[in-house]
Amino acid sequence: MASRLVGKTILSAKFISYVLGFFGKALGQAIIGLLAAPFQKGAAGSGQHIPESELRNIVVVGASFAGYHAARVIATGLPPDSPYRVIVVEPHSHFHFTWVLPRFCVVNHEEKAFIPYGALLKGVPSQRLKWVQDRVSSISRQSVTLHDAGIDIPYDFLVIATGSGATDGLPSRVGSNDKATGIELLQKFQARIAHAEKIVVVGGGAAGVELATDAKEKYPAKHITLVHSREAVMHRFGPELQEAAKKGIEALGIELVLGERATKSNTDEKSVLLSSGRRIECDLLIDCAGQKPSSDILLGLSPSSIASSGKISVKPSLQISDDSLPNIYVCGDVSETGVRNPNARFAYSQALAAASNVILAAQGKTPTNKYTKFWGDGVIKLTLGITRSVTHMSDGTTELLFNGKEKVEELMSARAWSQMGATPYADPNPEGPVIKCTPEQVAALAVSSSAASSSATDASAHKTASAVETAVPVEGAAVEKVTV
Repeated sequence: MASRLVGKTILSAKFISYVLGFFGKALGQAIIGLLAAPFQKGAAGSGQHIPESELRNIVVVGASFAGYHAARVIATGLPPDSPYRVIVVEPHSHFHFTWVLPRFCVVNHEEKAFIPYGALLKGVPSQRLKWVQDRVSSISRQSVTLHDAGIDIPYDFLVIATGSGATDGLPSRVGSNDKATGIELLQKFQARIAHAEKIVVVGGGAAGVELATDAKEKYPAKHITLVHSREAVMHRFGPELQEAAKKGIEALGIELVLGERATKSNTDEKSVLLSSGRRIECDLLIDCAGQKPSSDILLGLSPSSIASSGKISVKPSLQISDDSLPNIYVCGDVSETGVRNPNARFAYSQALAAASNVILAAQGKTPTNKYTKFWGDGVIKLTLGITRSVTHMSDGTTELLFNGKEKVEELMSARAWSQMGATPYADPNPEGPVIKCTPEQVAALAVSSSAASSSATDASAHKTASAVETAVPVEGAAVEKVTV
Protein backbone atom coordinates (compact mmCIF):
# COMPACT_ATOMS: atom_id res chain seq x y z
CA MET A 1 0.00 0.00 0.00
CA ALA A 2 2.81 2.40 0.92
CA SER A 3 4.71 1.73 -2.31
CA ARG A 4 1.53 2.26 -4.30
CA LEU A 5 0.94 5.61 -2.59
CA VAL A 6 4.52 6.65 -3.28
CA GLY A 7 4.10 5.69 -6.94
CA LYS A 8 0.94 7.76 -7.28
CA THR A 9 2.61 10.73 -5.56
CA ILE A 10 5.53 10.55 -7.98
CA LEU A 11 3.19 10.28 -10.96
CA SER A 12 1.20 13.28 -9.68
CA ALA A 13 4.42 15.30 -9.52
CA LYS A 14 5.29 14.19 -13.05
CA PHE A 15 1.86 15.28 -14.24
CA ILE A 16 2.18 18.74 -12.67
CA SER A 17 5.59 19.12 -14.29
CA TYR A 18 4.12 17.96 -17.60
CA VAL A 19 1.28 20.50 -17.42
CA LEU A 20 3.63 23.36 -16.54
CA GLY A 21 6.00 22.35 -19.32
CA PHE A 22 3.15 22.07 -21.76
CA PHE A 23 1.83 25.54 -21.06
CA GLY A 24 5.36 26.92 -21.16
CA LYS A 25 5.85 25.45 -24.63
CA ALA A 26 2.42 26.72 -25.67
CA LEU A 27 3.38 30.23 -24.62
CA GLY A 28 6.71 29.91 -26.39
CA GLN A 29 5.08 28.78 -29.62
CA ALA A 30 2.56 31.63 -29.42
CA ILE A 31 5.37 34.17 -28.97
CA ILE A 32 7.33 32.66 -31.86
CA GLY A 33 4.24 32.89 -34.05
CA LEU A 34 3.70 36.54 -33.16
CA LEU A 35 7.34 37.38 -33.82
CA ALA A 36 7.37 35.48 -37.11
CA ALA A 37 4.22 37.08 -38.52
CA PRO A 38 5.78 40.48 -39.42
CA PHE A 39 8.66 38.74 -41.18
CA GLN A 40 6.26 36.54 -43.13
CA LYS A 41 4.25 39.59 -44.17
CA GLY A 42 7.41 41.46 -44.96
CA ALA A 43 8.65 38.65 -47.16
CA ALA A 44 5.39 38.72 -49.06
CA GLY A 45 5.81 42.33 -50.01
CA SER A 46 9.56 42.88 -50.02
CA GLY A 47 10.25 41.97 -53.60
CA GLN A 48 11.41 38.45 -52.73
CA HIS A 49 8.86 36.94 -55.07
CA ILE A 50 10.11 33.70 -56.59
CA PRO A 51 8.80 32.66 -60.02
CA GLU A 52 6.31 29.80 -59.83
CA SER A 53 8.52 27.67 -62.06
CA GLU A 54 11.35 27.84 -59.51
CA LEU A 55 9.33 26.90 -56.43
CA ARG A 56 9.89 23.51 -54.83
CA ASN A 57 7.20 21.57 -53.01
CA ILE A 58 6.82 20.27 -49.50
CA VAL A 59 3.61 18.25 -49.68
CA VAL A 60 1.62 17.50 -46.52
CA VAL A 61 -0.94 14.73 -46.97
CA GLY A 62 -3.75 15.08 -44.44
CA ALA A 63 -4.72 18.03 -42.26
CA SER A 64 -6.10 16.59 -39.07
CA PHE A 65 -4.31 17.16 -35.75
CA ALA A 66 -0.82 16.21 -36.94
CA GLY A 67 -0.91 17.32 -40.58
CA TYR A 68 -2.45 20.74 -40.02
CA HIS A 69 0.00 21.53 -37.25
CA ALA A 70 2.97 20.31 -39.29
CA ALA A 71 1.89 22.45 -42.25
CA ARG A 72 1.64 25.53 -40.06
CA VAL A 73 5.02 24.95 -38.42
CA ILE A 74 6.73 24.47 -41.78
CA ALA A 75 5.00 27.40 -43.49
CA THR A 76 5.87 29.81 -40.67
CA GLY A 77 9.30 28.35 -39.96
CA LEU A 78 10.92 28.41 -43.39
CA PRO A 79 13.26 31.38 -44.00
CA PRO A 80 11.58 34.24 -45.92
CA ASP A 81 13.84 33.67 -48.92
CA SER A 82 13.31 29.90 -49.03
CA PRO A 83 12.45 28.49 -52.47
CA TYR A 84 10.04 26.01 -50.86
CA ARG A 85 6.30 26.21 -50.51
CA VAL A 86 3.91 23.98 -48.58
CA ILE A 87 1.09 22.20 -50.41
CA VAL A 88 -1.56 20.72 -48.12
CA VAL A 89 -3.78 17.99 -49.59
CA GLU A 90 -6.89 17.35 -47.47
CA PRO A 91 -10.27 16.02 -48.68
CA HIS A 92 -12.40 17.50 -45.87
CA SER A 93 -13.89 20.97 -46.18
CA HIS A 94 -13.51 21.44 -42.40
CA PHE A 95 -11.40 20.10 -39.57
CA HIS A 96 -13.26 17.17 -37.98
CA PHE A 97 -13.03 17.28 -34.18
CA THR A 98 -13.34 13.52 -33.87
CA TRP A 99 -13.18 13.33 -30.07
CA VAL A 100 -16.74 14.70 -29.77
CA LEU A 101 -18.31 12.54 -32.49
CA PRO A 102 -19.63 9.78 -30.17
CA ARG A 103 -21.26 12.50 -28.04
CA PHE A 104 -22.73 14.29 -31.06
CA CYS A 105 -24.25 11.04 -32.29
CA VAL A 106 -26.52 11.40 -29.24
CA VAL A 107 -26.99 15.14 -28.59
CA ASN A 108 -27.66 17.83 -31.18
CA HIS A 109 -24.51 19.95 -31.29
CA GLU A 110 -23.41 18.44 -34.59
CA GLU A 111 -22.31 21.67 -36.30
CA LYS A 112 -19.70 22.21 -33.57
CA ALA A 113 -17.71 19.16 -34.72
CA PHE A 114 -16.69 20.94 -37.94
CA ILE A 115 -14.09 23.65 -37.39
CA PRO A 116 -13.19 26.05 -40.25
CA TYR A 117 -9.73 25.62 -41.74
CA GLY A 118 -7.45 28.57 -42.40
CA ALA A 119 -7.53 30.75 -39.28
CA LEU A 120 -4.17 29.47 -38.03
CA LEU A 121 -2.54 30.28 -41.35
CA LYS A 122 -3.30 34.00 -41.33
CA GLY A 123 -0.20 35.99 -42.20
CA VAL A 124 1.37 33.20 -44.24
CA PRO A 125 2.07 34.55 -47.76
CA SER A 126 -0.14 32.98 -50.41
CA GLN A 127 2.94 31.94 -52.36
CA ARG A 128 4.25 30.06 -49.31
CA LEU A 129 1.22 27.78 -48.81
CA LYS A 130 -1.33 26.21 -51.15
CA TRP A 131 -4.40 24.28 -50.00
CA VAL A 132 -5.79 21.52 -52.21
CA GLN A 133 -9.13 19.96 -51.28
CA ASP A 134 -8.60 16.48 -52.68
CA ARG A 135 -7.35 13.06 -51.67
CA VAL A 136 -3.99 11.47 -52.48
CA SER A 137 -4.58 8.10 -54.10
CA SER A 138 -0.95 7.01 -54.51
CA ILE A 139 2.64 8.10 -53.96
CA SER A 140 5.73 7.68 -56.12
CA ARG A 141 9.32 8.68 -55.44
CA GLN A 142 8.80 12.02 -57.12
CA SER A 143 5.11 12.90 -56.81
CA VAL A 144 1.69 12.33 -55.27
CA THR A 145 -1.37 11.57 -57.39
CA LEU A 146 -4.60 13.43 -56.64
CA HIS A 147 -7.70 11.23 -56.69
CA ASP A 148 -10.26 13.75 -57.94
CA ALA A 149 -8.08 15.98 -60.11
CA GLY A 150 -6.22 13.00 -61.57
CA ILE A 151 -2.91 14.86 -61.72
CA ASP A 152 0.51 14.40 -60.18
CA ILE A 153 2.08 17.01 -57.91
CA PRO A 154 5.85 16.64 -57.54
CA TYR A 155 7.52 16.99 -54.16
CA ASP A 156 10.97 17.39 -52.66
CA PHE A 157 9.74 16.52 -49.18
CA LEU A 158 6.61 14.66 -48.18
CA VAL A 159 4.82 14.54 -44.83
CA ILE A 160 2.26 11.73 -44.47
CA ALA A 161 -0.34 12.51 -41.81
CA THR A 162 -3.30 10.47 -43.01
CA GLY A 163 -4.35 9.27 -39.55
CA SER A 164 -6.76 6.38 -39.14
CA GLY A 165 -10.26 5.66 -40.36
CA ALA A 166 -13.32 3.59 -39.52
CA THR A 167 -14.89 1.55 -42.30
CA ASP A 168 -18.39 2.20 -40.98
CA GLY A 169 -17.93 5.92 -40.38
CA LEU A 170 -19.84 7.15 -37.33
CA PRO A 171 -19.51 7.16 -34.41
CA SER A 172 -15.71 7.34 -34.81
CA ARG A 173 -15.45 9.13 -38.16
CA VAL A 174 -17.74 11.13 -40.44
CA GLY A 175 -18.18 9.45 -43.81
CA SER A 176 -18.33 12.71 -45.72
CA ASN A 177 -15.94 15.40 -46.91
CA ASP A 178 -18.34 18.37 -46.82
CA LYS A 179 -19.79 19.92 -43.68
CA ALA A 180 -23.44 19.91 -44.78
CA THR A 181 -23.48 16.16 -45.41
CA GLY A 182 -21.57 15.52 -42.19
CA ILE A 183 -24.17 17.43 -40.20
CA GLU A 184 -26.94 15.49 -41.91
CA LEU A 185 -25.28 12.15 -41.09
CA LEU A 186 -24.97 13.08 -37.42
CA GLN A 187 -28.60 14.23 -37.28
CA LYS A 188 -29.76 10.95 -38.80
CA PHE A 189 -27.69 9.03 -36.25
CA GLN A 190 -29.28 11.02 -33.43
CA ALA A 191 -32.74 10.23 -34.79
CA ARG A 192 -31.98 6.50 -35.02
CA ILE A 193 -30.92 6.43 -31.37
CA ALA A 194 -33.92 8.52 -30.29
CA HIS A 195 -36.40 6.19 -32.04
CA ALA A 196 -34.86 2.87 -30.98
CA GLU A 197 -35.99 1.04 -27.85
CA LYS A 198 -33.33 -1.68 -27.75
CA ILE A 199 -29.78 -0.71 -28.74
CA VAL A 200 -26.72 -2.95 -29.01
CA VAL A 201 -23.30 -1.29 -29.12
CA VAL A 202 -20.44 -3.53 -30.29
CA GLY A 203 -16.98 -2.52 -29.11
CA GLY A 204 -15.76 -1.60 -25.64
CA GLY A 205 -13.11 0.94 -26.55
CA ALA A 206 -13.53 4.66 -25.91
CA ALA A 207 -16.06 5.28 -28.70
CA GLY A 208 -18.32 2.40 -27.66
CA VAL A 209 -18.18 3.20 -23.95
CA GLU A 210 -18.83 6.90 -24.50
CA LEU A 211 -21.69 6.46 -26.95
CA ALA A 212 -23.42 3.80 -24.84
CA THR A 213 -23.20 5.79 -21.61
CA ASP A 214 -24.25 9.05 -23.28
CA ALA A 215 -27.27 7.39 -24.87
CA LYS A 216 -28.30 5.73 -21.61
CA GLU A 217 -28.07 8.94 -19.60
CA LYS A 218 -30.07 10.88 -22.19
CA TYR A 219 -32.62 8.08 -22.67
CA PRO A 220 -32.71 6.11 -19.38
CA ALA A 221 -35.77 4.09 -20.44
CA LYS A 222 -33.97 2.48 -23.39
CA HIS A 223 -32.40 -0.95 -23.03
CA ILE A 224 -28.76 -0.65 -24.07
CA THR A 225 -26.33 -3.57 -24.29
CA LEU A 226 -22.58 -3.10 -24.72
CA VAL A 227 -20.79 -6.13 -26.22
CA HIS A 228 -17.00 -6.41 -26.11
CA SER A 229 -14.82 -9.30 -27.29
CA ARG A 230 -12.28 -8.91 -24.47
CA GLU A 231 -12.68 -9.65 -20.77
CA ALA A 232 -12.57 -5.96 -19.87
CA VAL A 233 -13.67 -2.74 -21.54
CA MET A 234 -10.88 -0.24 -22.34
CA HIS A 235 -8.57 -3.27 -22.51
CA ARG A 236 -5.66 -1.28 -23.94
CA PHE A 237 -5.37 0.61 -20.66
CA GLY A 238 -4.62 -0.29 -17.06
CA PRO A 239 -6.91 -2.19 -14.67
CA GLU A 240 -7.93 0.92 -12.72
CA LEU A 241 -9.42 2.61 -15.78
CA GLN A 242 -11.01 -0.67 -16.85
CA GLU A 243 -12.71 -1.00 -13.46
CA ALA A 244 -13.80 2.65 -13.41
CA ALA A 245 -15.33 2.30 -16.87
CA LYS A 246 -17.12 -0.92 -15.91
CA LYS A 247 -18.60 0.67 -12.79
CA GLY A 248 -19.71 3.72 -14.76
CA ILE A 249 -21.40 1.54 -17.38
CA GLU A 250 -23.20 -0.65 -14.87
CA ALA A 251 -24.23 2.30 -12.68
CA LEU A 252 -26.28 3.64 -15.57
CA GLY A 253 -28.06 0.31 -16.02
CA ILE A 254 -26.34 -0.75 -19.24
CA GLU A 255 -26.08 -4.50 -19.79
CA LEU A 256 -22.40 -5.37 -20.25
CA VAL A 257 -21.47 -8.53 -22.18
CA LEU A 258 -17.74 -9.34 -22.10
CA GLY A 259 -15.72 -12.05 -23.83
CA GLU A 260 -18.23 -12.35 -26.67
CA ARG A 261 -17.66 -11.54 -30.32
CA ALA A 262 -20.18 -10.32 -32.87
CA THR A 263 -19.04 -10.22 -36.49
CA LYS A 264 -20.44 -8.79 -39.69
CA SER A 265 -21.44 -12.24 -40.87
CA ASN A 266 -23.80 -12.85 -37.96
CA THR A 267 -25.34 -9.45 -37.33
CA ASP A 268 -28.29 -7.60 -38.78
CA GLU A 269 -30.37 -4.60 -37.81
CA LYS A 270 -32.82 -6.63 -35.72
CA SER A 271 -30.57 -8.92 -33.71
CA VAL A 272 -26.99 -9.78 -32.88
CA LEU A 273 -25.72 -13.36 -32.73
CA LEU A 274 -22.79 -13.73 -30.34
CA SER A 275 -19.98 -16.27 -30.49
CA SER A 276 -21.58 -18.20 -27.59
CA GLY A 277 -24.75 -18.72 -29.63
CA ARG A 278 -26.73 -16.16 -27.67
CA ARG A 279 -28.88 -13.86 -29.77
CA ILE A 280 -29.68 -10.32 -28.58
CA GLU A 281 -32.74 -8.64 -30.06
CA CYS A 282 -32.35 -4.98 -30.96
CA ASP A 283 -33.86 -2.10 -32.91
CA LEU A 284 -30.46 -0.59 -33.58
CA LEU A 285 -26.97 -2.06 -33.89
CA ILE A 286 -24.03 0.33 -33.56
CA ASP A 287 -20.56 -0.92 -34.53
CA CYS A 288 -17.72 0.72 -32.60
CA ALA A 289 -15.23 -2.10 -33.07
CA GLY A 290 -12.08 -0.23 -33.97
CA GLN A 291 -10.22 1.81 -36.54
CA LYS A 292 -7.68 1.10 -39.27
CA PRO A 293 -4.50 3.10 -40.01
CA SER A 294 -4.75 4.94 -43.33
CA SER A 295 -1.42 3.72 -44.70
CA ASP A 296 -2.55 2.23 -48.02
CA ILE A 297 -1.19 5.11 -50.11
CA LEU A 298 2.36 3.97 -49.29
CA LEU A 299 1.84 0.30 -50.15
CA GLY A 300 2.80 0.64 -53.79
CA LEU A 301 5.97 2.62 -53.13
CA SER A 302 7.34 1.02 -49.97
CA PRO A 303 5.44 -2.04 -48.73
CA SER A 304 8.29 -2.89 -46.35
CA SER A 305 7.53 0.30 -44.43
CA ILE A 306 4.09 -0.95 -43.39
CA ALA A 307 4.29 -2.58 -39.95
CA SER A 308 2.22 -5.58 -38.86
CA SER A 309 -0.08 -3.11 -37.08
CA GLY A 310 -0.91 -1.51 -40.42
CA LYS A 311 0.87 1.67 -39.39
CA ILE A 312 3.96 3.10 -41.08
CA SER A 313 7.31 2.20 -39.53
CA VAL A 314 9.42 5.25 -38.81
CA LYS A 315 12.87 6.15 -37.57
CA PRO A 316 13.30 8.32 -34.46
CA SER A 317 13.53 11.31 -36.82
CA LEU A 318 10.04 10.34 -38.11
CA GLN A 319 11.44 9.55 -41.55
CA ILE A 320 9.99 6.31 -42.87
CA SER A 321 12.04 3.20 -42.16
CA ASP A 322 12.91 2.76 -45.86
CA ASP A 323 16.47 4.14 -46.18
CA SER A 324 15.96 4.83 -49.87
CA LEU A 325 13.27 7.44 -49.10
CA PRO A 326 14.81 9.83 -46.54
CA ASN A 327 12.69 12.76 -47.73
CA ILE A 328 9.40 11.16 -46.59
CA TYR A 329 8.22 11.85 -43.04
CA VAL A 330 5.25 10.50 -41.09
CA CYS A 331 3.41 11.90 -38.07
CA GLY A 332 0.19 11.26 -36.17
CA ASP A 333 -1.96 8.14 -35.80
CA VAL A 334 -0.58 6.47 -38.92
CA SER A 335 2.98 6.33 -37.54
CA GLU A 336 4.18 3.24 -35.66
CA THR A 337 5.86 4.57 -32.52
CA GLY A 338 4.44 2.24 -29.89
CA VAL A 339 2.07 4.78 -28.34
CA ARG A 340 -0.89 2.91 -26.85
CA ASN A 341 -3.41 5.73 -27.07
CA PRO A 342 -2.50 8.11 -29.91
CA ASN A 343 -4.27 11.41 -29.27
CA ALA A 344 -3.98 15.12 -30.02
CA ARG A 345 -1.02 15.66 -27.68
CA PHE A 346 0.85 12.83 -29.36
CA ALA A 347 -0.02 14.17 -32.82
CA TYR A 348 1.19 17.69 -32.01
CA SER A 349 4.45 16.39 -30.55
CA GLN A 350 5.18 14.35 -33.65
CA ALA A 351 4.10 17.15 -35.98
CA LEU A 352 6.55 19.57 -34.40
CA ALA A 353 9.43 17.09 -34.58
CA ALA A 354 8.72 16.10 -38.21
CA ALA A 355 8.12 19.69 -39.35
CA SER A 356 11.29 20.92 -37.67
CA ASN A 357 13.28 18.22 -39.45
CA VAL A 358 11.75 19.15 -42.81
CA ILE A 359 12.74 22.79 -42.25
CA LEU A 360 16.31 21.74 -41.50
CA ALA A 361 16.51 19.41 -44.50
CA ALA A 362 15.07 22.09 -46.79
CA GLN A 363 18.03 24.28 -45.80
CA GLY A 364 20.51 21.53 -46.58
CA LYS A 365 21.01 20.66 -42.91
CA THR A 366 20.80 17.29 -41.20
CA PRO A 367 17.48 16.65 -39.39
CA THR A 368 18.38 16.66 -35.69
CA ASN A 369 14.98 16.30 -34.01
CA LYS A 370 13.72 13.01 -32.66
CA TYR A 371 10.32 11.97 -31.35
CA THR A 372 10.55 9.98 -28.13
CA LYS A 373 7.50 8.22 -26.74
CA PHE A 374 6.36 10.00 -23.60
CA TRP A 375 3.85 8.79 -21.02
CA GLY A 376 2.02 12.14 -21.10
CA ASP A 377 1.04 11.46 -24.71
CA GLY A 378 -1.23 8.65 -23.49
CA VAL A 379 -3.44 10.65 -21.12
CA ILE A 380 -7.11 10.05 -21.91
CA LYS A 381 -10.34 11.69 -20.82
CA LEU A 382 -13.20 9.20 -20.99
CA THR A 383 -16.80 10.32 -20.62
CA LEU A 384 -19.11 7.98 -18.72
CA GLY A 385 -22.40 9.64 -19.50
CA ILE A 386 -23.28 13.20 -20.43
CA THR A 387 -22.38 14.67 -17.03
CA ARG A 388 -19.48 12.52 -15.83
CA SER A 389 -15.94 11.78 -16.99
CA VAL A 390 -12.72 10.21 -15.76
CA THR A 391 -9.21 11.28 -16.78
CA HIS A 392 -6.60 8.53 -16.77
CA MET A 393 -2.84 8.65 -16.92
CA SER A 394 -0.17 6.03 -16.47
CA ASP A 395 3.61 5.90 -16.67
CA GLY A 396 3.53 2.16 -17.34
CA THR A 397 3.67 1.07 -13.70
CA THR A 398 1.32 3.41 -11.85
CA GLU A 399 -2.14 4.70 -12.75
CA LEU A 400 -3.89 7.91 -11.73
CA LEU A 401 -7.60 8.61 -12.15
CA PHE A 402 -9.37 11.95 -11.79
CA ASN A 403 -13.16 11.96 -11.69
CA GLY A 404 -14.82 14.97 -13.27
CA LYS A 405 -18.18 16.59 -13.88
CA GLU A 406 -19.00 17.74 -17.40
CA LYS A 407 -20.80 21.09 -17.35
CA VAL A 408 -21.65 21.40 -21.05
CA GLU A 409 -22.95 18.83 -23.52
CA GLU A 410 -20.56 19.95 -26.25
CA LEU A 411 -17.55 19.07 -24.05
CA MET A 412 -14.35 20.89 -25.11
CA SER A 413 -15.63 22.00 -28.50
CA ALA A 414 -15.29 25.73 -27.80
CA ARG A 415 -11.74 25.23 -26.61
CA ALA A 416 -10.89 23.24 -29.74
CA TRP A 417 -12.26 26.01 -31.97
CA SER A 418 -10.18 28.59 -30.13
CA GLN A 419 -7.05 26.45 -30.35
CA MET A 420 -7.61 26.24 -34.09
CA GLY A 421 -7.73 30.03 -34.26
CA ALA A 422 -11.48 30.10 -34.98
CA THR A 423 -14.21 31.97 -33.11
CA PRO A 424 -16.62 29.51 -31.47
CA TYR A 425 -18.95 28.75 -33.28
CA ALA A 426 -18.73 31.15 -36.20
CA ASP A 427 -18.16 29.67 -39.64
CA PRO A 428 -17.70 32.43 -42.24
CA ASN A 429 -17.52 29.95 -45.10
CA PRO A 430 -19.55 26.73 -44.58
CA GLU A 431 -18.62 25.50 -48.06
CA GLY A 432 -14.95 25.08 -47.18
CA PRO A 433 -11.67 26.93 -46.67
CA VAL A 434 -11.36 30.23 -48.51
CA ILE A 435 -7.66 29.47 -48.97
CA LYS A 436 -8.24 26.38 -51.12
CA CYS A 437 -7.03 26.35 -54.71
CA THR A 438 -9.40 26.47 -57.65
CA PRO A 439 -9.24 23.56 -60.14
CA GLU A 440 -7.19 25.75 -62.45
CA GLN A 441 -4.76 26.60 -59.67
CA VAL A 442 -4.42 22.92 -58.76
CA ALA A 443 -3.57 22.07 -62.35
CA ALA A 444 -0.99 24.87 -62.35
CA LEU A 445 0.73 23.34 -59.31
CA ALA A 446 1.55 20.23 -61.31
CA VAL A 447 2.90 22.20 -64.25
CA SER A 448 4.81 25.00 -62.55
CA SER A 449 6.68 22.93 -60.01
CA SER A 450 7.68 19.82 -61.94
CA ALA A 451 11.06 21.06 -63.16
CA ALA A 452 12.15 22.58 -59.87
CA SER A 453 11.09 19.62 -57.76
CA SER A 454 12.62 16.95 -59.96
CA SER A 455 15.98 18.71 -59.97
CA ALA A 456 16.05 19.00 -56.20
CA THR A 457 14.79 15.62 -55.01
CA ASP A 458 18.07 13.73 -55.35
CA ALA A 459 20.01 16.45 -53.54
CA SER A 460 17.46 16.57 -50.74
CA ALA A 461 17.55 12.81 -50.27
CA HIS A 462 21.34 12.81 -50.06
CA LYS A 463 21.36 15.53 -47.40
CA THR A 464 18.85 13.78 -45.15
CA ALA A 465 20.17 10.22 -45.36
CA SER A 466 22.12 10.36 -42.09
CA ALA A 467 19.28 11.65 -39.92
CA VAL A 468 19.05 8.66 -37.59
CA GLU A 469 22.69 8.72 -36.50
CA THR A 470 22.60 12.42 -35.62
CA ALA A 471 19.06 12.85 -34.37
CA VAL A 472 18.57 14.34 -30.90
CA PRO A 473 15.38 14.36 -28.85
CA VAL A 474 12.90 17.20 -29.05
CA GLU A 475 13.17 18.74 -25.59
CA GLY A 476 10.48 17.50 -23.24
CA ALA A 477 9.35 14.79 -25.67
CA ALA A 478 5.69 15.83 -25.44
CA VAL A 479 6.14 19.07 -27.29
CA GLU A 480 2.87 20.95 -27.08
CA LYS A 481 -0.90 20.98 -27.27
CA VAL A 482 -1.90 24.42 -28.29
CA THR A 483 -2.77 24.74 -31.90
CA VAL A 484 -2.93 22.71 -35.02
